[in-house]
Amino acid sequence: MRNHTFVTRFILLGLTDDPQLQILIFIFLLMTYMLSFTGNLSIIILTLVDSHLKTAMYIFLQNFSFLEISFTSACIPRFLYSISTGDRTITYNACACQLFFIDVFAVTEFFLLATMSFDRYVAICKPLHYMTIMNYRVCKRLIFCCWMMSLLIILPPLRLGLDLEFCASNAIDHFICDANPMLKISCSDTWLIEEMVIACAVLTFIMTLVCVVLSYMYIIRTILRLPSAQQRTRAFSTCSSHIIVVSITYGSCIFVYIKSSAKDEMTINKGVSILTTSISPMLNPFIYTLRNKQVKQAFNDLVKRFILFSKN
Repeated sequence: MRNHTFVTRFILLGLTDDPQLQILIFIFLLMTYMLSFTGNLSIIILTLVDSHLKTAMYIFLQNFSFLEISFTSACIPRFLYSISTGDRTITYNACACQLFFIDVFAVTEFFLLATMSFDRYVAICKPLHYMTIMNYRVCKRLIFCCWMMSLLIILPPLRLGLDLEFCASNAIDHFICDANPMLKISCSDTWLIEEMVIACAVLTFIMTLVCVVLSYMYIIRTILRLPSAQQRTRAFSTCSSHIIVVSITYGSCIFVYIKSSAKDEMTINKGVSILTTSISPMLNPFIYTLRNKQVKQAFNDLVKRFILFSKN
């Protein structure tokens, strides 16, 4: 805590002041959080215990599910507590920690999605060399690089943000500690940190999107060259789950910058935040399991083993 920071607690204004609407929001977010947590945890368990799910794709999927659990857990439980108790206050340190973890998990997800697109490129364009190129050691290094890139991007603007003064308003117009609404209530000069936040966001978005687009350009070109329609369908099905998740993730971020007016900016940001913090993490495990025969088979085998164990 800085000596010149006059505000020691913030007030998160949330989504609405309507009590009835708050009840509906609480029920909705509780359900989506539970589904997200159990769904992603199931994928982690399956990839750990099933010997058939030890390839690079499932190692990345395991880490992606861990990120989804971590990301939604950094946002939703605190907001559910706020709705249930009516206590909207959050300490300066807790707010800074929430902001750090949300940003780290979110940025790491982008880099991991880009890495997963490269994995799909190798699987389809270089199938004979897949196991050699995407071995366990390479996967771990790629995952480590995703985390390191995230920290390198997040830490500089966060370090500047810790020096901001909050000496007037302490009401954050959001349900989480987000950078934009916090910068709006600071009484410091925020020009430099605003430019850094934009630069870091654009850098992350462009770098990962270029990787995804290039990977799928080569993938589509390879698929179109396959001789039979059955081969093309099978090849495309191996990428379909990843394409859907990428579309949801990047689509929601693009939507933030398509605003009808400055007046609606915060409302739109809150809506997109609900999508990215609760709905997307809930949908992703279902997208991967419902469209993946190996994951469904692994889940059925685990259920059978559990039933046999309970009978004995």
